[in-house]
Amino acid sequence: MTDETSPSSSYLRRLGIWSGAAIVVGGVIGSGIFRTPATVAERTSSGLPLLALWVLGGLLTLAGVLCYGELGARRPHAGGIYLYLREAFGALPAFLFGWTMALINYPGSVAAVAVTFADYACRAVSAPALWVKPVAVGAIFFIVGVNLFGIRAGSLLVNVFTLLKLAAISMLLVAGLVLAHGHLGGVLAVDTAHQVSGSAWIGAVLPVLFTYGGFHYLNDMAGEVRDPQRTLPRALTLGLVGVVVCYVLANIAYLVGLGHEGLAASKAPAADLMSHIFGPHGATIMAIGIACSTFGYCSIAIAGGARVLQTMGSDGMFFRSVGQIDARWRAPQVALAVLGLWAIVLILTGTFDQLVNYTTVGEWLGHAFGIATLFWYRRQFGAQSSPYRVPLYPVLPFVFVCTVLGVIIATVIDTPRDAGMSLVIIAFGVPVYAMWRRWGKQRASA
Repeated sequence: MTDETSPSSSYLRRLGIWSGAAIVVGGVIGSGIFRTPATVAERTSSGLPLLALWVLGGLLTLAGVLCYGELGARRPHAGGIYLYLREAFGALPAFLFGWTMALINYPGSVAAVAVTFADYACRAVSAPALWVKPVAVGAIFFIVGVNLFGIRAGSLLVNVFTLLKLAAISMLLVAGLVLAHGHLGGVLAVDTAHQVSGSAWIGAVLPVLFTYGGFHYLNDMAGEVRDPQRTLPRALTLGLVGVVVCYVLANIAYLVGLGHEGLAASKAPAADLMSHIFGPHGATIMAIGIACSTFGYCSIAIAGGARVLQTMGSDGMFFRSVGQIDARWRAPQVALAVLGLWAIVLILTGTFDQLVNYTTVGEWLGHAFGIATLFWYRRQFGAQSSPYRVPLYPVLPFVFVCTVLGVIIATVIDTPRDAGMSLVIIAFGVPVYAMWRRWGKQRASA
């Protein structure tokens, strides 16, 4: 069935491999790489363990991406993890994921990153701080407006801002090379002024893995990928490999330009590095780069989150109107509007930071159980031919799930209040699910 003859209630498959890879890159690279390396440096004693953590974090995320490649190839439809959980484990786990992510984490993340975008955009043009919230709200209105016209318009926006964020990272790399002057050997030098305990690496791995998060958005939009059985695995792998290369090279640039001690002490390493080369104008240049990067992330998060909401609506797990797909533009227009308006409410009330913190554990639980569904698919449909199967099965999914669960345990130990609230939010979804199902039955029998 071609795009032109597909039912008007379905999505159109218009995303190719490069647009898919751009979604992966744009979904992972937000503002984290411009700030998180300082936190990692603070919890390590030299450049060697710092770079090793970024490489290992990338390899672990790549294992998850390869698993998502097979899941997407087996179920090339909108909804991502929500869809896999519903098929493998039933309606309740799927609803709990959707409740936590699509209704809380996604809009909370969009609100938080939109404010970050607005903050850096205002800095770049020397606008007063009171402009930040209006600019953030305007950005969400603009992104939702573009995505109302379908995946082609949305992917064009993503492609443009992915190129801009890669340009910003390229500037960091050039700045690092300019400052190197043959001193690359110092990248691995031990920071004698900053000794840490042997167990500190546990705290260092958490921000690394969180900075690699966001690789799942392409699976949320799998219903719009051309030749998904082949394109999804390739786009996921290509995009994530590009991210790992960017992250490792960016950290080398930080170490060359600032040194391990300077990186650990920095509050804004990207701006500090650029200031070494361009003086006061360097911070302005980087503010523009970070604004572009965060704007691109918002576009992807809104598009992906809306597809999850739309899938929930079509399943009867949310309002049926949210499950509609516009017949002309083949876009989940109601879901886009709901997600955008809810994110705007969070911006105006200033409640988004805590929501994101409170749902971090839920997000990683979703990843762990989402990858775990691969074992169910292999058991149920292992005999079916598939154009893509994750290599080293069952080792890769097993390692990913176990490591993520370990990260969750470490997060509970590190931030018990936020982790506890995350579990409370998930648990609160159980009575909400029961009430929603009861209301749905009453409405059907009326």
